[in-house]
Amino acid sequence: MGMNLQGKVAIITGGSRGIGYATAKLFLDSGADVIITSKNSKTLNDAAKKLGGCFAVSADVTKTIEVSNVVKKGIEKFGKIDILVNNAGIFPRIKKLHEIEESDWNNVIDVNLSGPFRYTKEVIPHMLKNGGSIINISSDAGLKAYQDFNADAYSASKAALILLTKTWALQYAPNKIRVNCICPGVVDTDMTAPFMRTEADREFMNKDHPIGRIGTPEEVAKAILYFASDDSAWTTGAVLAVDGGESVK
Repeated sequence: MGMNLQGKVAIITGGSRGIGYATAKLFLDSGADVIITSKNSKTLNDAAKKLGGCFAVSADVTKTIEVSNVVKKGIEKFGKIDILVNNAGIFPRIKKLHEIEESDWNNVIDVNLSGPFRYTKEVIPHMLKNGGSIINISSDAGLKAYQDFNADAYSASKAALILLTKTWALQYAPNKIRVNCICPGVVDTDMTAPFMRTEADREFMNKDHPIGRIGTPEEVAKAILYFASDDSAWTTGAVLAVDGGESVK
């Protein structure tokens, strides 16, 4: 029998595609009530229909009032929030530091770092009574520097999210709110597709990972499920690389 989320209510940001979509599907299969959210309402509603049984609420992670609305509607429908997956994120065009526009920098930080801050701040009051599990999706780019990667804001946002995970874990451990973090390597999603337009690109990316291939959204979702479930009840502040060995090179 797999990990059980029966009776749990989960919010998954960036839930319309990629890792978020795979996580929503796995959570539903594991018995959870699932709220998916994304800025693109059409993509979100299409995903909800395809998944079946999902509650979809459109929101922009950079707008506090919209984030509050997601949590408010989730509470109205299900009465509680047990799990939050801070998955929504963006990847900027790769540029060297001196070529980055300040507006681009601010946008990446706002989505990738302040977005999880907003959602976590909103759900914590609802978790204080009965506890909960918060899973932040960082990146192997938050664990180490990569030569020629040139995505400074992305790396900075993901590294900061790792330390926030540890900080929040300590703050809320007495309240039985667990906060853990997953750092994927390159995963086969819409976000990474522009970097693998040719077979040669894909082959290079596969070989760059010691295990010999890039990951799938479903493989990351299984790690998220572990942290969401009671199987990880004694685990908080953990940082798990799910990256085919990339970060240990």
